[in-house]
Amino acid sequence: MSMKKFMAVTAIAALSVAGLSACSSSDSGSGNEKGSVYFLNWKPEAETAYQAIAKEYKEKTGIEVKVATAASGNYEQTLKTEITKSDAPTMFQVNGPVGLESWHKYTLDITDSEIAKNLKDDGLALKGEDGKIYGVPVAIEGYGIIYNEEIMDKYFAMPGAKAKSMDEIKDFAKLKEVVEDMQAHKADLGIDGVFAATSLASGEDWRWQTHLANIPMYYEYMADGVTDTKEAKFTFANEFKNIFDLYLDNSTVDKAVTPSKTVSDSMAEFALGKAAMVQNGNWAWGQINEQAGNTVKEDKIKFLPIYTGHQGEEKQGLAVGTEAFLAVNAKASEADQKATMDFINWLFTSDEGKKHVVDDLGFNAPFKSFSEAEVPNDPLAKEIAKYTSNTELKAVPWVFTTFPSQKFKEDFGQSLAQYASGNSAWEDSVKIFVEGWKAEKK
Repeated sequence: MSMKKFMAVTAIAALSVAGLSACSSSDSGSGNEKGSVYFLNWKPEAETAYQAIAKEYKEKTGIEVKVATAASGNYEQTLKTEITKSDAPTMFQVNGPVGLESWHKYTLDITDSEIAKNLKDDGLALKGEDGKIYGVPVAIEGYGIIYNEEIMDKYFAMPGAKAKSMDEIKDFAKLKEVVEDMQAHKADLGIDGVFAATSLASGEDWRWQTHLANIPMYYEYMADGVTDTKEAKFTFANEFKNIFDLYLDNSTVDKAVTPSKTVSDSMAEFALGKAAMVQNGNWAWGQINEQAGNTVKEDKIKFLPIYTGHQGEEKQGLAVGTEAFLAVNAKASEADQKATMDFINWLFTSDEGKKHVVDDLGFNAPFKSFSEAEVPNDPLAKEIAKYTSNTELKAVPWVFTTFPSQKFKEDFGQSLAQYASGNSAWEDSVKIFVEGWKAEKK
C-alpha cells in the first residue's frame, strides 16, 4: 500500500456497526423492506477486494451492497457530495477525532453495538466528548524502523561490532552507536548507507511530519496528562532531532538531496539491499516484495521501535493504531442501518467473512472474533502481531490523529526539508511546529 495514499486517504479502513437495538426491519426511506448497504470506501487499493466481497454477500443474502471508492486525496470532498444525496452512504470513513468534529451529526452512536463490544481494546474506538463510540477500526497497523536481519547479522559478526544482536538495541544511545559504526563500515557490509533516503519531496514527507512527530507528541501528552491540546509546546523537539539527524547523517544519500527524494526511492533502496534500515509501516511489505530485483528475504525482514532518547524507552514498542474509522450514517433509514450492520457482522465474525478480511483485504483486525493465527500472511503484519502481544512493551498510540490540519503537517514537512538541505536552522522548524499548531487549532 502506498503510504502517500495512506496519509491522504488511507490506511486502515475502519468499519463500524452491528446490531443496534434501535434498528427495525422496515425501511422508511427507500421502500426496500430488507434495506441495503452503501459503503464509501477510503482505500483505493482495496477497491477490487471490496467489490468481490459485495458481490458474494448479495449472492448469499440477496442484500444489495454498493461500494464506491473516492479517488486518492479526494475522500472528504467526495463524502461532502455524497452525504447530502437521498441515497447517501450508509457507512463511511471518519479521520479520527478531527474528522469526528466535522461529521458528528452524521455518525450514529454505536456504543452498544456488537462490533464495538467485539473490540479487543476499547481504547481503539473513536469516541466523542460524551464518551460514546461513534466509529471503530477494522484494522490496526503499525510502524517503526524496518530492518534487514541478514545485513544486521553480517554486522554483528564483524570484529569490534558495537553489539552482538538486535536484542542489545533497546534505546537511542545503543542504536546511534551501532548505526554510526555500521555507516563507517558500509563498504564492508555492501550497503550505500544504513538508512534508506529520507523522503522530503513535497507530498512524500508524511513519514516525518506525521509519523515521526507522533513519538514526541505522545510523550508530551503523557507528561501533561492530556489526549489533545490547543497549544503544543513540542517539549521533546530535541528527541525528534536525535533520530531525524541519525537518519540524515547515516543514509544512502547526502542529506542535501533529500528534498528531492520520494518514498518509492527510499523503499526501492531498502528492497535492493542498498540500506539496512528504513522507517515505515507494515503496509510497506508490498513495495518491498514487489520491487524488481528485491534481495530482502521474507524471513529476514523485522521491526525495531523508533528510539529517540526518551526516558524509559527500553519498554517502548511500535507505534500502533488506526487513522480512519468507519461510522454508520445516523440519517440513514433504520432498515439500511440494520442491513449495514448485518453485513459488517458477517464480514468480521463469520468464517467466510474473516477469510476475506485476512486474505483479500489484508487487515490485522482488532476484534476478539479473530484468533492469533488469523492475521495477514506477510512478515511485517506478523511482526505487528508479535509486538502487540508482547505484554512487556507498551505500544505508542497514534496521537497524530489529533494533529490540527494537513496544512500544519505540510508546513512542518517543508521546514524539515529546508533544515535537511542546510537552508534553515533547527529552531526554525520548532517555531513553525509550535506556531503552526496553535494557529491551525483555532
